[in-house]
Amino acid sequence: MQTTSALTTDFYELTMMQGYFSNSLNPQVVFDMFYRTNPFEGGYAIFAGLNEFIDKLETFSFSSDDIAYLKGLNQFTDGFLDYLSGFHFSGEIYAMDEGSVVFPGEPLVRVHSTLMEAQLIEGFLLNNLNFQSLIATKASRMALASNRGLLMEFGLRRAQGEDGALSASRASYIGGSQVTSNTLAGKIYGIPVAGTMAHSWIMAYNSELDSFRAFAKMYPDNAVLLIDTFDTLGSGIDNAIIIGLEQKKIGKKIGVRIDSGDLSYLPRVIRKKLDDAGLQDASICVSNDLTEEIVQTLVHDEVPIDSWGIGTHLVTGGKQSSLNGVYKLAAKAGKDGIIIPTMKISNSFEKTTNPGIKQVWRFFDKEGGALSDLVTLDSENVIVGKNYTFYHPFAEADFFEMHKEDFATVVPLLTLKMEKGKRVGEKPALKDVRKNAEQGLNSFHKSYLRQINPHIYKVSLSAKLKKLKMSLLVAQRRKAKEEEESSSL
Repeated sequence: MQTTSALTTDFYELTMMQGYFSNSLNPQVVFDMFYRTNPFEGGYAIFAGLNEFIDKLETFSFSSDDIAYLKGLNQFTDGFLDYLSGFHFSGEIYAMDEGSVVFPGEPLVRVHSTLMEAQLIEGFLLNNLNFQSLIATKASRMALASNRGLLMEFGLRRAQGEDGALSASRASYIGGSQVTSNTLAGKIYGIPVAGTMAHSWIMAYNSELDSFRAFAKMYPDNAVLLIDTFDTLGSGIDNAIIIGLEQKKIGKKIGVRIDSGDLSYLPRVIRKKLDDAGLQDASICVSNDLTEEIVQTLVHDEVPIDSWGIGTHLVTGGKQSSLNGVYKLAAKAGKDGIIIPTMKISNSFEKTTNPGIKQVWRFFDKEGGALSDLVTLDSENVIVGKNYTFYHPFAEADFFEMHKEDFATVVPLLTLKMEKGKRVGEKPALKDVRKNAEQGLNSFHKSYLRQINPHIYKVSLSAKLKKLKMSLLVAQRRKAKEEEESSSL
């Protein structure tokens, strides 16, 4: 098994760790990973990257070369470097299932470990989960925009490096793309691979017709012809029809791809030409810097398009470059070893965190539709047949009642994924992660999923968690006031 270098961390994690090591400060702690706002001004996100993170975390360690590099920086003691040479993650990971539909403010991952272990993996965890969640969400938006049409990820050449391309292909598949052009992603992840031809193929032959005929002969079951090299509505479609009729005689069919021009006008004309020629089963694929907004418009206008080749805006996140996932300390052991809640308090209310070890519960109606999520203390047991009060995460007086008649089932979302540094249970197949995402989206009303001005899905705090948060907030404010008064004397 290939190991993952523990140098995949921010340098300040190592300098902090040495401080903890030197001062014998290494209590048991709990960290939460969550994000603050939905990407793309949408109504949700798709949680992705977890299982790759777990695979890598199992082998997260420092090689002898890594230790030699750190020693050469002349910032670390021999004792601390000896500790790092034997490092491996030995804690527990609780997380939502990969592919889950998730929302701002709710913990997606809970890390239970020593302080030094938890600090070291922070950047590594966020790097894996933030990017893949962003791209999986983008893919799901495009899949929904196309009414779950055939979505093909063609982003290798526009992705951020080889590793970015692989992660993007994986995340895109989770979110809703059905094939990838990235051959290595196909091998590693088992994603179906596909591709047609480039303009250079056509230009390499003496004529466009010769290039089409050669391609159809070579790939009779996948003869998708690129028709916009010279004249889309002239030679391009005319030559494609000639090949289509030849293929029809041997029981095969063709497709055509358009990579430029007016994608609202051209497919309509091309569809008519194909149909008039008796090629009603010929398919039309479009590409060319597609976004979910363009796809949705074309679908709404009933433009005859059968498949979508999407690259740049899918694998890069388009206008949004990252998910704003963060990693915050939620609880730590006191001197007596008892875990006590803690929280980050900020003048910006949205940056004040929720304290303690927490669980997230999703409430469903009798038809299986998601109603709302409730963040509770992990010690709370939420069951069917009781009334619950849902408190706003920030507004002190904002709450609503969920009566027992209002919901039929309730499910805890955080489950144990790693114990003593090892994966718990079997690793889910990528196709099952993708299925989880699709089924999860189907449980939400379409108003939460729409592209523009989506309805806000409510993520609330339980009465006990709200009380704990307010008590810590009040105590901290009193302490700060007392310190201010003492310093002024």
